Amino acid sequence: MASTSSNPTVGRDASSKLKSMKLLEVLNALEEEGPSHRREEIFIAPPDNASGDFTDEDSGDEDGQRGSHVPGSVLHASVVPEDSGTEEEDDDLQPPPAMKRQKAVVEPQRVWIKRDIQPNFRSWTPSDPHIEDLKSQELSPVGLFELFFDEGTINFIVNETNRYAWQKNVNLGLTAQELKCVLGILILSGYISYPRRRMFWETSPDSHHHLVADAIRRDRFELIFSYLHFADNNELDESDRFAKVRPLIVRMNCNFQKHAPLEEFYSFGESMCEYFGHRGSKQLPAGKPMRLGYKIWCGTTSRGYLVWFEPSQGTLFTKSDRGLDLGGSMVVKFVDALQERGCLPYHIFFDKVFTSVKLMSILRKKGVKATGTVREYRTERCPLKDPKELKKMKRGSFDYKVDESEEIIVCRWHDSSVVNICSNAVGIEPVELTSHHSGIAKTRTQVHQPSLVKLYQEKVGGVSRMDQNIAKYKVKIRGMKWYSSFIGYVIDAALNNAWQLHRICSHDAQVDLLAFRRYVACVYLESNADMSSQGRRSRRLETESRFDMIGHWIVHQDKRTRCALCHSQTNTRCEKCQKGVHAKCFREYHIR
Repeated sequence: MASTSSNPTVGRDASSKLKSMKLLEVLNALEEEGPSHRREEIFIAPPDNASGDFTDEDSGDEDGQRGSHVPGSVLHASVVPEDSGTEEEDDDLQPPPAMKRQKAVVEPQRVWIKRDIQPNFRSWTPSDPHIEDLKSQELSPVGLFELFFDEGTINFIVNETNRYAWQKNVNLGLTAQELKCVLGILILSGYISYPRRRMFWETSPDSHHHLVADAIRRDRFELIFSYLHFADNNELDESDRFAKVRPLIVRMNCNFQKHAPLEEFYSFGESMCEYFGHRGSKQLPAGKPMRLGYKIWCGTTSRGYLVWFEPSQGTLFTKSDRGLDLGGSMVVKFVDALQERGCLPYHIFFDKVFTSVKLMSILRKKGVKATGTVREYRTERCPLKDPKELKKMKRGSFDYKVDESEEIIVCRWHDSSVVNICSNAVGIEPVELTSHHSGIAKTRTQVHQPSLVKLYQEKVGGVSRMDQNIAKYKVKIRGMKWYSSFIGYVIDAALNNAWQLHRICSHDAQVDLLAFRRYVACVYLESNADMSSQGRRSRRLETESRFDMIGHWIVHQDKRTRCALCHSQTNTRCEKCQKGVHAKCFREYHIR
């Protein structure tokens, strides 16, 4: 199954045609449209029989050595348009089909009056003892990353991978040390990539990467990566199309929520895990970018820390809840996950894909604040000024009404276009002046901005910030399995979260995201390398990395060892060099 999200000009006329089309037909149609500068996104789902054994094999790896065709089960999947429009879509959409209109008539009509909202939520006062504890521990980047890929998760992946290999009559014998080497190579591929991943191990001077080559042998990496597994094939839920990675999703969600900063403001939206399968000889025209991938429902903090995620399986495989659509049901699931840490007055921000007056009412009963842009047909007949009339008024003009029984406000504001915003917690006052750019006059003008509009613009971008961080240095290596790109997405999300915690906990020694990833990759490859078969190369590697001035951290060790510089007993060591070093000797040891 797949769903498309494209330019609004395709519109409602094309939606009825898409329902009967296949993915291959949609891709061919996009080619025939000719050059265009808009971006096309096609969201796909795993095969209908994603729990089958043969679905472990995909169309080909990134080297193109084992075939380069998307499986027929994906190309011939039905295309199902979902209600997943973007912020650029028109607000004056037609009402939903007659069946939905009949359902709305049964519900009692709301009474809308012209006044500001009077919410009765309690104020935000909670402290965050967990973050204070992390600050006191002074964890290194590796320590922060291992809050998510902890010992339990590593051992779980090792056991499931060995079980899967044994079921294939292969004695893999994977260890936690080797798995960390594999993770280090995947992380490193985000900022150092080759056309073929085997070039990391080539002896030619233009491509050889000694850090990778000295950590693990090429054939051993290929064997481990091909058998990487996360669930027992004999106990898969056939109704779950992500059953092969469900245990990993559950574990990562648990760890993400456990170590999440306790904040008042959160964003909810759609992310995309790119699917890198090729389309055989098919190529899109120049100037028409297109992305294939899995849709991920994401709840993040306003800074971009991923708190909760769930891959979308489409409306045919996910039942809606409480009379809401699919997007609204996902928001409620995210709120339920947040409230596991306590029923606090969280404030959730989302766009028109999710917002409805009914959703605002449900969240209000849960004690959760919410604000989001909303389509006109989801305002439950709120009598606001007509958009065409509002467009004739000066920029900054607005109209608003409040449902007096549940204190839900709907505001229609005129800026560069007319926007509808709904909230159960923030009202119009105070109205402030803000500077906006005028494209025609090429000047900046002062316009009035209601309070709920201002707060929405400030806090809604959490998911976009996370996407931006992941896209910068995302894992480039993928395998033969249909979910291999999803594994890379999870690793990137964990690194993003670890970096967000680093920014909060380490004010004095902050590093950017690239330096953070480099540190984790180097430590994993150096400290988990197979030293038994390296001989002199391991000593050369130690000498080179000792003086590189990158990512050396002093950490405490339980067992006392001798200092590598003064040779007296010490209970501290360098995490990267894996050598005992006194704090007083630390600087001198790392300088030539």
